[in-house]
Amino acid sequence: MEKSQSEIRIIIVGIAKNPLGFMGLVIVGAIVFSAIFAAWIVPYDPIEMNIRDRMQGPSWSHLLGTDQLGRDTFSRVITGGQVALKVALPAVFGAMAIGLTLGMVAGYGPKWLDNFLMLLFDTIRSFPTVMFALAVVALVGPSLQTVVLVVMATSIPTYGRVARTQTLTLRNSEFILAERSMGASMARILGVHMLPNIIGVLAVLAAMDIPTVIALEAGLSFLGLGVKPPTPSWGALLKDGYALVRQTPWLVIGGGLPIIVATLGFTFLGESLRDVVDPKLRKNQ
Repeated sequence: MEKSQSEIRIIIVGIAKNPLGFMGLVIVGAIVFSAIFAAWIVPYDPIEMNIRDRMQGPSWSHLLGTDQLGRDTFSRVITGGQVALKVALPAVFGAMAIGLTLGMVAGYGPKWLDNFLMLLFDTIRSFPTVMFALAVVALVGPSLQTVVLVVMATSIPTYGRVARTQTLTLRNSEFILAERSMGASMARILGVHMLPNIIGVLAVLAAMDIPTVIALEAGLSFLGLGVKPPTPSWGALLKDGYALVRQTPWLVIGGGLPIIVATLGFTFLGESLRDVVDPKLRKNQ
């Protein structure tokens, strides 16, 4: 436990030493903090309508103005971040866990199992992600759970292929051969020896994938195939802002700016995490 805590501390310190990494850490921390404590941060109920105050510009009462139904845009932006993370985090980490397991089994197991799993991965990846998401959502109906499952299913092959490649690289290493000669089980070799050497690479990939998933959820919500109204979503804000852009720009800004900031934050964090996790890059620092 102390060893894992020290490794986490080293990673955080390494990221913070990089200016872009520190910026990414601050942005991601702010997004996560605002999502967790959204109920205490928002000044208004994000779905409460107040027609008398509709289409107002920014003011001390409404920091980003109000929409066509009088709902506070700032409150909807903060709550929309909560929705974005509810989609992105379970989808990405669920896909990473399943892909990691299948990838290690493919790389270490028998050849027929490797071929079968690679065929499965290729079959899933043959469907364009956006088109597959549109088809599934149109078939079963828009919901938060549907978006999570679609993103998870289409992301598993990416993590599985990376985990398989890393496993194939490590399976003939001396410490793995030593464990096999002592009669260690497949579960022990994969869980105790392979996993710590693979998880860092997948963590970097996950950090890079989160903004992609956020953008996908926003795109589906923009098309009316994401979360159901009146649930606040950055994509729904963009949709309303696009329809009313001639009357007020604040809805477009409120929906688009968080997506841009989240993308930059997770990208900066992922690149810095890659520099810290990769031993070769760490030696050059």
